[in-house]
Amino acid sequence: MVAALLPNIWFFAAATAVTYVTDWYLHQRGSYLVNRLGKVRAGLPIRFLLRQLMLILLLARLDLAEEPLFYTAVACFLVFYGLQAPHGALTTLIKLRRTMPVVTRNVDLHAVRIPDAPPNTLLHRSAEKMLHLDIPAMAGILIAAETGRDIVGYVGAGITLVLAVLYNAVLVPYLRRGRLVPSAAAVLKAVDTWMREYQPSVVLYFSGSNESAYQGNMWLDTMAQVEGRPLIIMRERSLVPQLAETGVPVICMPAGTHLMNLDLSTVRVCLYPANVGKNIHMLRVPTMKHVFIGHGDSDKLASVNPYSKVYDEVWTAGRAGRDRYALADVGIRDEDIVEVGRPQLAPIKSWTGTTKNPVPTVLYAPTWEGWDDNPGNTSLLLAGENIVRRLVAADRPVRIIYKPHPFTGIRSARAKAVDARIKAMLEKAAAQRAAEPRWAKEAASAAAGQSAAKAELTRIEARLAALTATGRSGGDDAEESRVSLADPAREAETAALRAEWNDAYWRSFGWWEHRTVSGAQPKLYDCFNESDAMVSDISSVVSDFIASGKPYAVTDSAELGAEEFKRQNTAVRAAVILSNGAEEIGELLAAVTDPAADSLAGARRELKSYLLGPDEPTSMEQFNAAVRALAAKAEARNAGVAQRLGEQSAALPDREAASSGAGTGEAEVLAEAGTTADADAVAGR
Repeated sequence: MVAALLPNIWFFAAATAVTYVTDWYLHQRGSYLVNRLGKVRAGLPIRFLLRQLMLILLLARLDLAEEPLFYTAVACFLVFYGLQAPHGALTTLIKLRRTMPVVTRNVDLHAVRIPDAPPNTLLHRSAEKMLHLDIPAMAGILIAAETGRDIVGYVGAGITLVLAVLYNAVLVPYLRRGRLVPSAAAVLKAVDTWMREYQPSVVLYFSGSNESAYQGNMWLDTMAQVEGRPLIIMRERSLVPQLAETGVPVICMPAGTHLMNLDLSTVRVCLYPANVGKNIHMLRVPTMKHVFIGHGDSDKLASVNPYSKVYDEVWTAGRAGRDRYALADVGIRDEDIVEVGRPQLAPIKSWTGTTKNPVPTVLYAPTWEGWDDNPGNTSLLLAGENIVRRLVAADRPVRIIYKPHPFTGIRSARAKAVDARIKAMLEKAAAQRAAEPRWAKEAASAAAGQSAAKAELTRIEARLAALTATGRSGGDDAEESRVSLADPAREAETAALRAEWNDAYWRSFGWWEHRTVSGAQPKLYDCFNESDAMVSDISSVVSDFIASGKPYAVTDSAELGAEEFKRQNTAVRAAVILSNGAEEIGELLAAVTDPAADSLAGARRELKSYLLGPDEPTSMEQFNAAVRALAAKAEARNAGVAQRLGEQSAALPDREAASSGAGTGEAEVLAEAGTTADADAVAGR
């Protein structure tokens, strides 16, 4: 605006370029500022319109208001904005008509024809692309205003309008019937047909926020090994791309009405890893038994949620989970609790009693800040920097692996800032260590091996990308549902490659180098296996780490005192208890380096059995036994309902009454069971 008012064409051109680049940068980063600007009515279209209005103002200030160039600019931008409406309508319609009522993986929907998706370049951030077509007009008109050669402005305006018309024209064919997905009714019918053929018996039902994908992912391997015919039912489309590779069939059904009409007649056991509101859509079905399995076993209040009363059973890892519910007294009956171990812990290696490398490795894995400001939620805020600082300054060298919780910083800006400072501390410490002669010598001798490991990582990642790319680049949910089918050979190769990747990852840098680990890979349990000890908080991470038998420390962030802290939290009874100052960290390091100083080794063995159950039978065997027992209960319940319906029909005095009564009585019972279609059929509707 200032450049236009002065007026100064070069200043205006520079400012225009800066605004284009800044907008692009903010969108590339996914900056929250973009969302904020939209809320205060300064969204993307408005910003582009203002820039164009400023150009018209510049022309007026340059005394060109009576010139053809001025009218060309006004007409160009008016027509250009007129073309925005059909473009927005076309892209919206294509997306809507390409949206199926379900998203699937490993489900054969051959009964319906699902065409390829439009190229990703057409629909991804399409509004931005359309708006940026004004660049030729902006540039041409500015050049014309500076040079006096109006023809440049006319050409620029023409290019902008031609490109906008072409963009609209290219989209039109994708609204043809042959380019769209089948109707919702046809797709749902195909899903029901597949369900009748597959006859799932065990379901993992998962719903949650975008950050909660790990809660479902941790059960994928277990579902792949469960007895029967497993199925994963999800509710949020955005979570499907975050689901890890699995050969188990997956159906994401966002609409509750569609889910409630899904044929679930063969399902006998439904497993819930999280307590969320959408669970009610499945809990209403009494022909199956419902089980809360959680997404970790810890002494947090979330592990004894009174909501768990809605389930038929609650499965815990060991005796500790049972006792936890008894102490909490939230209405969970002891006979409804089943100890099944923790099948996910199978990859965790037991400690040999000696450090894996010449330098001990300590994993710092704090949990997140939680939904309130309870100081006991996480060590990160009050103790995190002290823990890392003392480990870095330890008398004997220690390597630190820092793996924060995926939720860290989503609620608390303070937690986000501490997390950033810890990462910076580790980067600085790593750089200082690299400059020391001893470590420089180690780095020189290991350089060739690390280079080979990095090359191996590149090769493995390329192959994994090829294996996991089930469809064309840019394919939408519908196309992914069509092509994402189970392939045992591909799954076996993927599993082998992931193991190779993990091995190469740890070899790609020195065993003395500090490391921050974020993202899905390497997994938390891989970090367990690489570490000799751990510092963490009250969370399922501690319970899981106990399976390794290695020394660990837990921070008493709420400053309850060691004895009270141990009394309230079972998982810390064999831990070194840290204050917020972390002065006790030396006890943990001594236990790692000197077996004679490890006074808590026996306590860890006892606690492992109490928290996680016995080593034999295996957790997977216990889990499958629990599934079989509960499925038998569901069968018995359903048989009992059928018997009572038969007795009710036989008791009616005459055939007419029997016909009427059976229709009404059976329909009522089946309606209570949540099977509306069966109730309608019995009633003769």
